[in-house]
Amino acid sequence: MRHFVFPSIAVAALVLAAGSAEPAMAQAQPIRIGVNTAIQVQVGRDAIDSVKMAIDEINAQGGVLGRKLEMIVADEGEAATEGPKVGIAAVNKLTSEDHVDVLIGGYDSGVTLGELPHISRAKTIFLGIGSASPAITQKVKDDYEHYKYIFRVHPINSALQSKALLSFITGKLKGDLGYKKISIIGENAKWVQDMVPAIKKGANDAGLEVPVAEFFDVQTADFSPLFAKVKDSGSQYLIVIISHGASDVFVKQWYDAKVPVPIGGIDVKSMDANFFDRVGGKSIAEVSANFVVRAPITPTTVAWWDKFVSVNKRPPVYTAPGAYAATYIYAEAVKRAGSTETEAVIKELEKTDFVGPAGRVQFDPNHDVKDGPGFVNTLFVQWQANGQRSVVWPKELETGKMINPPWLAQN
Repeated sequence: MRHFVFPSIAVAALVLAAGSAEPAMAQAQPIRIGVNTAIQVQVGRDAIDSVKMAIDEINAQGGVLGRKLEMIVADEGEAATEGPKVGIAAVNKLTSEDHVDVLIGGYDSGVTLGELPHISRAKTIFLGIGSASPAITQKVKDDYEHYKYIFRVHPINSALQSKALLSFITGKLKGDLGYKKISIIGENAKWVQDMVPAIKKGANDAGLEVPVAEFFDVQTADFSPLFAKVKDSGSQYLIVIISHGASDVFVKQWYDAKVPVPIGGIDVKSMDANFFDRVGGKSIAEVSANFVVRAPITPTTVAWWDKFVSVNKRPPVYTAPGAYAATYIYAEAVKRAGSTETEAVIKELEKTDFVGPAGRVQFDPNHDVKDGPGFVNTLFVQWQANGQRSVVWPKELETGKMINPPWLAQN
């Protein structure tokens, strides 16, 4: 609690009133939400703006326990060039200097994993909304007492994303389209390293040939050797997994070379609603995993999407629904606990059952967000004519037919 120096004439009155004044002053202190994210990229900006949107809504309804919510942001930096050091500094500032009550953020698994010991040491709750490595919540399973502060609200972890991608490969590419041979390439990053071999094995087990399954450096600027290898392999489809790499360069080179192999998979930057325009329409027919689009995923999705666009003058990317949900999830846990005391809030967070824009959020025993029907899942969305997006998988959520790029015969 802050200490103030008052004129001596008021001391007697303050002493008499101390019993009632201190609780009142404590109630007046805002609940501080620290947002650790990369502020220079859209995944970071959307996280910040979504937390702000949720805070504004909650504060307009009187806050939580009579206290307003307040946001403090710290920059995690660009993971591909700066690694985890900037993120660690951001977390340490938010916890040690700003004394936040909770952290909401994270977008790179390597950075988040570097931050975890510092978050644990600070005994501050962390609600992850971008990093996908299963190793993050594995910490909770392996050492609950030290890592019980860690929760993943969004997205589903990369192992579950692998299963979703494998469902697209086996259900859509093999089942619906009859493809027999695919290739897989992924950037050499922590969250991808286990995905490529797992997807290759799953595809092989389903009867698909996978002649090429390779990693590329996140700094790669010339993808033509990879495209040539995939073309020469006779593959009918190229699965790509890319987050920090140059997505725009990748799709432009693919389009300009008229590579006779359609592309799709997990392309984080292709989730951006303006990606099609940014690359001059050259992402046509690319399929990208996504977690939210303007569709009735839950009863709140369309209204939330429209409000975000109205307030921020741009459509949201995948970190936005998680950041928005995380703010409400924390606020509701504090309300149920009747306090911001960490241990009490953790117990309430473990009971979370919240329907957000991307799905219903419940946590498993490792504090990882659950997937499955009605929960948070992966959509496969294709760029089509004029920058329109159609959900092409899973089947029950399809909004359009999957197309080939213009230089190939249509399915």
